[in-house]
Amino acid sequence: MLPPFFGVLFDGLAYGMLLFVLSVGLSVTLGLMNFVNLAHCAFAMLGGYVTVTLVNDFHWPFLATLPAAFVAAALASVVLERVFYRKLYRASDLDQVLLTIGFAFISVAVAAYIFGTLQQPIQAPEYLRGSTPFLGLALGNYRLFLIGVAIVVTLLLIAGLEYTRFGAQVRAAVDNQRMARGLGIDVDRTFAATFALGSGLAGLGGALAIEIVGLDPSFSFTYLVYVLIIVSVGGLGSIAGSFAAACLIGVSDIAGKYYAPELGAFLIYLVMVVVLMWKPAGLFGKR
Repeated sequence: MLPPFFGVLFDGLAYGMLLFVLSVGLSVTLGLMNFVNLAHCAFAMLGGYVTVTLVNDFHWPFLATLPAAFVAAALASVVLERVFYRKLYRASDLDQVLLTIGFAFISVAVAAYIFGTLQQPIQAPEYLRGSTPFLGLALGNYRLFLIGVAIVVTLLLIAGLEYTRFGAQVRAAVDNQRMARGLGIDVDRTFAATFALGSGLAGLGGALAIEIVGLDPSFSFTYLVYVLIIVSVGGLGSIAGSFAAACLIGVSDIAGKYYAPELGAFLIYLVMVVVLMWKPAGLFGKR
């Protein structure tokens, strides 16, 4: 029989995997495109509300709503990218922050107006409820599902961005737009696709988050802090870094609340400070 610490470790890893899915899209757009998108969790919230609406009002199966949440967030990001974001690629960080934080505030107001300010209820399917016994521990089925989704997302992203033509085009467009255009790369379309990918992953994370942390209009700001911590600790543009940082922050947060509840969320900030003092560019960051 495993000691209780392993139960805390499992819950922390599952929570970390949720934070990873929420944050890895921002790591892609911020690390590869150098664009500060503080409206990232607004797309996550959109994915969550798409799932809530499809499950509760249209009685879709939960798993079928996950691709819909991804697509809805991706399409919304393409519209914003073409209309607003594209004009600020060469602007200062402050201009990017002001625009995107404005969209985050707008998303909170719109969500509150349409859905109200209460938590949105959703019931996971029967096969994702309950737990699976393992060496004396009760491992939650939904948390096992989260860990599996995060691993699949990690492998697909690494394969897609490191070993495909699309990944090479993204890196080329970021490094030198003029040269990339000269080689026949459609830079505008590449950037739009990258934004759609990052925001779609946020939408997927928002849909997965409902069962664990709930969903209300404050979601855009509540989890933006966690997302920024993970991107900073992991290192810009590093998928492996975001994965490692999410595990570290998730376990630290759950363990701190379990063993030292008087510290509240302070422990994760302490972990962030220690890591960044040790490696200012993050665990796997290069700049």
